[in-house]
Amino acid sequence: ASTYEPGQVATGSVWDAIACGLLLLAPARRRDILLLGLGGGSAARIARALAPEARIVGVELRADVVDAARAHLDLDELGLEVRIGDAREVVREFQGEFDAVLEDVFVGRGRAAYKPEGYPFPALADAKRALRSGGLLATNTLDEAAAIKTAMKGLFPSTLEISLADFDNRIYGGRRAPIDARALRQRVAADPFLQASLDQLRFRSVG
Repeated sequence: ASTYEPGQVATGSVWDAIACGLLLLAPARRRDILLLGLGGGSAARIARALAPEARIVGVELRADVVDAARAHLDLDELGLEVRIGDAREVVREFQGEFDAVLEDVFVGRGRAAYKPEGYPFPALADAKRALRSGGLLATNTLDEAAAIKTAMKGLFPSTLEISLADFDNRIYGGRRAPIDARALRQRVAADPFLQASLDQLRFRSVG
């Protein structure tokens, strides 16, 4: 699932919530970003706007999805490194290499979408190992939200929940440094790309 409007970065949807945690990192700490479950590049487009000089690696299981995104969603204009493969396996190649990992891996479609085998463990632990010290992991959830919330609280001393009006998704962000839900809301409100989505987002510290 992806959405794209030429000339527009924010989606007013779940991809804004997945990527907005990058605002918790200083611009100089947005050098390397890993996206697991690239899809059509909706979250990648926001990440590129928030980190214009960053190396962004996107991992997508299906080559035909990437082909469609290149043909119809201007994926190539984002300057990504694209890897075709299973995100659960590819992430194990990286150790302490990224400032942020944005995880949006699902199988199935629509309301029948769900996390594949390996979530929350070992997949989230592997994603954490790909982070540099002080890095951020953000993970998108649906029906598995409770299990992943518990897992994230065990992996990180500070966690945050982001929900959206009219969506079932819950996004959990974790890092070693404290995460202040109010501070993130203020940064979204001040950001020229994401401020229009602020009314759709709800931020809550959970640990």
